[in-house]
Amino acid sequence: MTLNGKTLFITGASRGIGLAIGLRAAQDGANVVVAAKTAEPHPKLPGTIYTAAEEIETAGGRALPLVVDVRDEEAVKGAVAKAVETFGGIDIVVNNASAISLTPTPQTDMKRFDLMHQINTRGTYMVSKYAIPHLEKAENPHILMLSPPLDMKEKWFAPHLAYSLAKYGMSLCVLGLAGELRGRGIAVNALWPRTTIATSAVRNLLGGDEIVQASRTPEILADAAHAVFLKPSGSFSGHFLIDDVFLSGEGVTDFEKYRVDPSKPLMPDFFVPDDTPPLSRSS
Repeated sequence: MTLNGKTLFITGASRGIGLAIGLRAAQDGANVVVAAKTAEPHPKLPGTIYTAAEEIETAGGRALPLVVDVRDEEAVKGAVAKAVETFGGIDIVVNNASAISLTPTPQTDMKRFDLMHQINTRGTYMVSKYAIPHLEKAENPHILMLSPPLDMKEKWFAPHLAYSLAKYGMSLCVLGLAGELRGRGIAVNALWPRTTIATSAVRNLLGGDEIVQASRTPEILADAAHAVFLKPSGSFSGHFLIDDVFLSGEGVTDFEKYRVDPSKPLMPDFFVPDDTPPLSRSS
C-alpha cells in the first residue's frame, strides 16, 4: 500500500513537520495541499508555501500551494473547495498548524492567548469540520492532529497554562471527532514526538542550536504519519500515538537515523506521559 494518488490537506506545511509529512507522501506520488500563511520569505523562518510546493513536486508528488490562515473561516472553506476542485477530493487532513508561547499566566497577553486558541484548537476544529463532507467520500480517510496524549497532570499545565490549554484542545478534538466520525469510517488520531524535533520553533523558542542538536529530525514524524495513513480507517481511530513507540510497533528498529547529533542525549518533549514505554538504548 502507498499514498499514490491520495490527496493530503496539510496545515502549516511550508516548513518543519508539516513539510516533512508532505514530502514523505510525495515520495509515493501523493497530491499535497500546502495550506499555510507564509507566501513571502520570513526573516527568521525558512520556506514559503511556494518553496514547499517545489520540494514536494521534486520529491515526486503534485502540490497545490494555498495561502491559508486557519483562523479565517472563509479562507479555510475556500482552500478546501480549491483542493477538491484541483485534485477531485480529499483523503487525508493533517492539522499541524500551531502557535506556541511558553509564558506563565501573569506574563501571557490575552492577545497571545487568543492567537494560540484560534490557531490550535479552533483552527483544528474548523479545518476538520469543512473537510468532513469530502473525507466521507474517500476510500480510506484519515484526520491526524499533531497534538499530545491527554495526560492530565499538573506539571503539563502549571508552567505554561495558556499554551497547554490550546494544545490539549487539539487533542480533545481527536477524542470527540474519533467517536463522532467512527460510524462514517473516518479515522481520527493524534501523533506526538517523544523528543524535541529539530524545527525553527524549537531553535527560536526553546534554546537555539543546543536544543536542536539534542533533537530528532522531522522525518520521524513523517514516517509515523505515513504509517498511520496506511492503516484501515474503519478500525484504526481514537489513538494518541507517541512517534517512536508507534514506529517500533510497526517494525522500525533503527532510530539513530533520526537523531540530529547521535553524540548528544535526546531532549524529552512536553506532554509525554510518564508511563510511555521506553525503547532500547540502541534506539
